[in-house]
Amino acid sequence: MKAFMDQDFLLSTETAKRLYHEAAAGCPIIDYHCHIDPREIYEDRRYETITQVWLGGDHYKWRLMRYAGVPEEYITGGASDYEKFYKYAEVLSRCVGNPVYHWSHMELQRYFGYTGTLSAKTADEVWELANAKLASDGFTVRGLINRSNVELICTTDDPTDSLEWHRKLAADGSFRTAVLPAWRPDKAMNIEKPDFSQYLQKLEKTAKVDITSFASLKEALRARLAWFAENRCSLSDHALDYAMYAPASDEEIEHIFADKLVGGDIGEQDVFRYKTAFMLFVAGEYRRMGWVMQLHYGCRRNNNPVMFDLLGPDTGYDAIDTYTPSAQLAALLGAMEQAGGLPKTILYSLNPYDNAAIDSVCGCFQNGEAVCKVQHGSAWWFNDHLAGITEQLTSLANLGYLAGFVGMLTDSRSFLSYPRHEYFRRILCRLLGEWVADGLYPDDFETLSQIVRGVCCDNARAYFAFA
Repeated sequence: MKAFMDQDFLLSTETAKRLYHEAAAGCPIIDYHCHIDPREIYEDRRYETITQVWLGGDHYKWRLMRYAGVPEEYITGGASDYEKFYKYAEVLSRCVGNPVYHWSHMELQRYFGYTGTLSAKTADEVWELANAKLASDGFTVRGLINRSNVELICTTDDPTDSLEWHRKLAADGSFRTAVLPAWRPDKAMNIEKPDFSQYLQKLEKTAKVDITSFASLKEALRARLAWFAENRCSLSDHALDYAMYAPASDEEIEHIFADKLVGGDIGEQDVFRYKTAFMLFVAGEYRRMGWVMQLHYGCRRNNNPVMFDLLGPDTGYDAIDTYTPSAQLAALLGAMEQAGGLPKTILYSLNPYDNAAIDSVCGCFQNGEAVCKVQHGSAWWFNDHLAGITEQLTSLANLGYLAGFVGMLTDSRSFLSYPRHEYFRRILCRLLGEWVADGLYPDDFETLSQIVRGVCCDNARAYFAFA
């Protein structure tokens, strides 16, 4: 029987162990998509308790506690930090098979040096140990990032953002990790939302452009794209229900936009037409500017209306959507290519059944401009566990080019989430080691180590070409 979470955790063969310890472990982290707050990095926030840094915004952990029947008072409610931590400890001890069990114990080991297991019995000793560490030198936000060997972070930012904290960080020579913005224009695309017109008013003020038409919206977005580029942004991100394709003429789009501005009803097909036009426009701008475009789709959001009204979005009430038509994805990318050239693109679906479809679509748009110009993004959200990561890597290897993959991201709101990169790297090395053990690939350590280092960091550096 193997020990729980020792130095060879998840590494099932000698090749896997060597690849991880000699090639993967020392690679810096390039976290090109996350949701952490750049202000907290600049101000170098110090957390008073492990609850604040560990449970404060982690909806993975919140969902787990709800599954176990924990009252909301101990999750997002008014219970004390200790009470919330204790309830989580109670639940975690029985969390067999869930990646949160692995992540939580990796985080306890890597940041707090705790090598036991968290439960109701050990909750007090972990509480005291972690809080004492958080009060010591080197455990502020910047200290945690440095401790994690993070080379670069890309946050997620609305076009109206001033980028004040990114600018301050860029001017601060004392912090070695680059913190760059990433453009997320969902609010300008989501014409069906009731607050769409109010958002346009905010964008008008920020861009200093009167928005009275789709043409003027594009002008405003170009102004903000230029501002983001000035502040070292070279990466966009879009949250789509699915990658839709419903082409329409410029006149039709202007008519849809005008109807929305005067409060008219916008039908479902008109929403699809507008979003298609929006994506074609921004893709052209990304191509012109040399940016990377990320498309996240396959998520059904805010499924519990009662809890949405109480807590708002991103609180643990989203789910996998099974309607993710690959035909429309392929048509959308084809239209972008025809309109002036597809930018570098990363595709993520929350539906694991889309793996093969994504890999086959990616193969239709590769060329000599970049290695894996169109990427199959890492196993995302409900899929970043042992089975999900293994399935994504296997599909990419089967139908594409694993050696060109840009690797893992955290997609997280927590400064303790960086061990998820280690988790991914161990699974990558495990899979490669198993293929060698099964005679599916030669025991060529030099080539395999190059592949591992590429997936861990080198490919992302080359692909994104961050300034």
